Amino acid sequence: MNIAKVIVDVPASVINQTFDYLIPEKFRDMLKPGMRVTVPFGARKIMGYVVGITAESQFNKLKEIHDVLDVTPVLTRELLELGKWLADKTLCMYIIAYQAMVPQVFKAQYKKEIVRLTEAELSFDLEKLFAGRDVLPYELLDNSSVSFYQLQKAVQNGDVEINYLVKSKITQKKVTMIKPNQAPYQLEEALLELPKNAKKQWKLLHFFVEHPEEIEQNRLIKHLQTSRSTIKALIDKSLLISTKVEVYRNPYDDKSYPQTTPLELTPQQQKAITPINEAIIKSEHHVFLLHGVTGSGKTEVYLQAIQHVINKGKEAIVLVPEISLTPQMVKRFKGRFGSNVAVLHSALSNGERYDEWRRIHRKEVQVVVGARSAIFAPFENIGIIIIDEEHETTYKQEDQPRYHARDVAIYRGKNHHCPVVLGSATPTLESYARAQKGVYQLATLSKRTNEKDMPEVEVIDMRKELHKGNRTMFSIKLKEKIEACIQNDEQIVLMLNRRGYSTFVMCRDCGLVKECPHCDIALTFHKKINQLKCHYCGYEEPMPVNCPECNSDLIRYFGTGTQRVEESLAQLIPEARIIRMDVDTTQRKGAHEKLLQQFANKEADILLGTQMIAKGLDFENVTLVGVLTADSMLHLPDFRSSEKTFQLLTQVSGRAGRHELPGEVIVQTYTPDHYSIELASKYDYNAFYQKEMRMRRTFRYPPYVFLVLITVSHSNKVKVIQTTQQIVQILLKKVQQDTVILGPTPSPIAKIKDRYRYQCMIKYRDEPKLRKLIKKIIDLFAEDIRKEDLLITVDMQPYQLM
Repeated sequence: MNIAKVIVDVPASVINQTFDYLIPEKFRDMLKPGMRVTVPFGARKIMGYVVGITAESQFNKLKEIHDVLDVTPVLTRELLELGKWLADKTLCMYIIAYQAMVPQVFKAQYKKEIVRLTEAELSFDLEKLFAGRDVLPYELLDNSSVSFYQLQKAVQNGDVEINYLVKSKITQKKVTMIKPNQAPYQLEEALLELPKNAKKQWKLLHFFVEHPEEIEQNRLIKHLQTSRSTIKALIDKSLLISTKVEVYRNPYDDKSYPQTTPLELTPQQQKAITPINEAIIKSEHHVFLLHGVTGSGKTEVYLQAIQHVINKGKEAIVLVPEISLTPQMVKRFKGRFGSNVAVLHSALSNGERYDEWRRIHRKEVQVVVGARSAIFAPFENIGIIIIDEEHETTYKQEDQPRYHARDVAIYRGKNHHCPVVLGSATPTLESYARAQKGVYQLATLSKRTNEKDMPEVEVIDMRKELHKGNRTMFSIKLKEKIEACIQNDEQIVLMLNRRGYSTFVMCRDCGLVKECPHCDIALTFHKKINQLKCHYCGYEEPMPVNCPECNSDLIRYFGTGTQRVEESLAQLIPEARIIRMDVDTTQRKGAHEKLLQQFANKEADILLGTQMIAKGLDFENVTLVGVLTADSMLHLPDFRSSEKTFQLLTQVSGRAGRHELPGEVIVQTYTPDHYSIELASKYDYNAFYQKEMRMRRTFRYPPYVFLVLITVSHSNKVKVIQTTQQIVQILLKKVQQDTVILGPTPSPIAKIKDRYRYQCMIKYRDEPKLRKLIKKIIDLFAEDIRKEDLLITVDMQPYQLM
């Protein structure tokens, strides 16, 4: 078995295959599938993943692997299989699928070093190589007598480890520890010999006579108000010794989470968890849809099912949709399972993510809580996978590989013979339809755990407010309710269905709307910096004083953004203390936690934000939820817009009255008669489901059909139109009769970053050969893709139709 099959790090369709390389003698005993290697490829050396090892190759002259980057595989055998499946399902390159599964650190430039961890006797050759040192450059191995097998054994025994130095930055975090270098009686003798003026040294030595154990240098300096130079003076005298110890960058201090114990389940919760527990005991794969109103205790069901899995010695993956949800979820999970939880999401630094990933990889934890990509956690004994708020579109990745976390979860669930639980107050129509058909098992929690009713929802028609002469963005009723809450020392959540300061800038004289010169979309006005910004390509320009077309000074911004709402609130209700939570205020690391903590500490009366505050938040003092511009999503060119509106309104309503105080909700809209708004105000999911399913059947949309979106983009408009037409012609000849092809049409945003965009949509019920056909079509244009910068993107399950 001396030949490795390698997927190389070149994302091009002609190279999307395995390449055979000869395994040099020194790597033969230790190379395993799932490890990363560097291999010669043309004139350069590149990284690749070993996906198989075999004894023979159909090629005669094979190049040798240059180096092995890992001592233990970074991808398990299951993840290697999953990568293949994912690449085929989403029509992406294998390398892109594998890169999606590992931390960012592994994708950077790397140097390596070998670190000695213990004083244990190593093999003769290794001892000779270390020659009294603790850290060696990895390259020294090349010219030494040390075999890779010896090194691997030392790593497995915990005596040595390999460090990756990423762009010469050490990815492990080290802290300096100080401890006595001599016995306490020798330190006491040294104390007597110190000169009278060495007071700081005396204080330090005296401390170690009393406390002869190791302590972190920074803590020591703080505790004794001493300095590094004083410590160094005693190290130079061989009285103290310093060592560097690796610590995990733990983004969450586990000790700060008060431990919780399982709560007594309500009869509904008990009924919901029983079949899940049975599937865990029998190691059976089933998909459960947990349809529970907001506040019905879905999280407690998750926690107790996971406890069951941990007791069996297995592992659990929990996905949450947003970074903003993670702090509260983390609190619940760390509170129950302590340091047995790793957290993976995009707000962590690369180093923190790498450390959390290593804790999973080293089997130091049994539970992972994270956003979408946590579904690839390198567990090998999964007992349950939970997707909370399963309706969220953030579970769908919008660039390659364009996977949906739910599909990956179900694929892994089948592999591990374990249950997958999808939880939501407003499940997607697709999931609910599957539950109705018996493909998923449905469990319903229709009551809140505190037995309180769902908050009253009042829909306010903003057209009537205009007739009354109220030109503010707050209805009279909402303003009165906000004032009453503040007087009663209660809190308010206000959600705006928008981002940025205002939607667009328009001249009232000639009607000019300022658009991005590179993208076919209006620029957004950001008041703080007085700039117009494109939210697609980042282009910005100053806000004009006069209209560039007709020179009129009647150029104004239109629409409502969170900044503008904040200003209006401050004018209308000056005493209100407001925390604004949107894309701009949460850019900094840890900003979500900080703002939510301030609100929980009652440092503000109103939490004002965009969609990110609609879900998962739980504050006992919130009694009023206000929704401004409830209908802004209804007018988007997206067949799911009614469903998204219903989900958002139901979710945000659930933020009120979750504890002792009763809650109420005010929804402001210009289309109060729309069924999604009307039924959300009554929390009538079933009526909404029936109505929306009738619409979907009539217009042939999922779940009655499957969709594929093909988008073509290029800097030459004619080229884009011609290519899209050719694709449509080929499809029409090959697909079945009842399959519908729509297009070619310009994409809803017809130009982004100076590239024109056209699309075609395929609606089909059964096309078993469609993936192969689309692959062939892409291969037909391979030359143009390579030479002319043509881009063809295929989304086999589109959620973003823009």
